[in-house]
Amino acid sequence: MLNHTKSKVPKREALQFLSSGQSVSNPIAIVAIISLIFSSLSFLLQMLNYGATSTLARKEPPSLVQIADGNTINVKALEPDDRSAEVIKKFVVDTLVKMFNWDGLIKSTKNGEIITQQDNGTNIKVTKGTARVTTKAWEAAFALSEEQDFRASFLKRLAELTPPSVFQGGLQSSLVPRYVSEPRKIGKGKWQVDVIATLVTFSKEDNAGNGIAFNKTVTVQVIQSPQKPPETTEIAQKIYSVRRSGLEIIEITDLNLGKN
Repeated sequence: MLNHTKSKVPKREALQFLSSGQSVSNPIAIVAIISLIFSSLSFLLQMLNYGATSTLARKEPPSLVQIADGNTINVKALEPDDRSAEVIKKFVVDTLVKMFNWDGLIKSTKNGEIITQQDNGTNIKVTKGTARVTTKAWEAAFALSEEQDFRASFLKRLAELTPPSVFQGGLQSSLVPRYVSEPRKIGKGKWQVDVIATLVTFSKEDNAGNGIAFNKTVTVQVIQSPQKPPETTEIAQKIYSVRRSGLEIIEITDLNLGKN
């Protein structure tokens, strides 16, 4: 009797998914693939973000900004103890012009209307009693330093030089700048500026005007810009306006054109 045995059928190995060794089930492999994809996307996004941040860091700061009233102004990043040449020169010229432009008139605003009236000036104590400076000059003098009574001493000298006829409309003067040098840095937060100008005076008898040389070396230094409070007195507002450039004048001397 012949014995017949069934031939053994070899067992099939379980399908291996992306594996060369132990088999891995399909769901686990799919999860691994998805995690790998998301990790790659996250890495790509981080690289893009790094590139954008680096580009932004290399960009120069904006040079033009718009302020609340709609006007646009140029801006430049500076150190706390530094000022641009343009700001220094404008501060010096504006201060000198306001102190030496005399017309005997002041303007004020009332109910939205500009009112022009005679300037009675501001009394200043001098060696022989009292004298007066124009209101505009008195306000502009707050750009001068208070150190060693420089502002007070300058006002006394200016009062002695101001003719009384200015306040009766008999005399006017105008400072005409002809040359303003580039600021020379002489120390930390300190500069000197040379100003060559002509002070022209006009009287009722002589409308042609009389010009005298006004050549000065002005030394300025950095100060902390005053913070203007929301409500304050009128004179305080004018002081803040004069000193908002963050500068003050500490010395005014005659310019020696021979040396320069």
